[in-house]
Amino acid sequence: MNAVLAGATLLSAVLAIAAAPWALGVPGLLFVFKPLTTVLIMLVAWRRTGPMRTWVLAGLTASLAGDVALLWPDRGFVPGLLAFLVAHLCYLVAFTREARFVKAAPAAFIFYGVVAAALLAVLWPGVPAPLRVPVLAYVVCLAGMAAQAAARARTLRAPLAWRAALGGGLFVASDALLAFDRFNAPLPAASLLVLATYWAAQACIASALPPGR
Repeated sequence: MNAVLAGATLLSAVLAIAAAPWALGVPGLLFVFKPLTTVLIMLVAWRRTGPMRTWVLAGLTASLAGDVALLWPDRGFVPGLLAFLVAHLCYLVAFTREARFVKAAPAAFIFYGVVAAALLAVLWPGVPAPLRVPVLAYVVCLAGMAAQAAARARTLRAPLAWRAALGGGLFVASDALLAFDRFNAPLPAASLLVLATYWAAQACIASALPPGR
């Protein structure tokens, strides 16, 4: 990520987060800068190369669709959930390009399986019945993606692979924060916590591709 693109991405992310009522309270900023931040991260991936590139770009495209859907948090929740489920499946495929699924490092899947089970145990009572199947499917895909990213890093033992693994972990943290805010109890400055970890995750995954263009 070059300095100009990194600076533009950071500024766009800050303006999107500042749209929240506890900050500037200008909702219009979110509608402009939330999608723009993800588009800028897509440019990071576009300028890079490697066997994961196509699938990472597909995941970012699905994420952009999810970002737009979630601009309407209630009406767009299920479409957004489905869009991000597709994104995680794309990232999962990307992370299997250089490391075998599951067999690369089973311990990573055990770890994220425990994390996912613990999160579901806490959040399940607050998840409405119609959303339980989609939420369960989403959590399984999210945990699988993060686990495969970690497994790939343990197999390749390369700095860029560890960056992708960090991205997977940050995605789990971001979605856990979002889920707690929605299904458990409102979090102070939730948009700051959720969006900061979300874009950090996406930036890590995009910049984990080898430099190219």
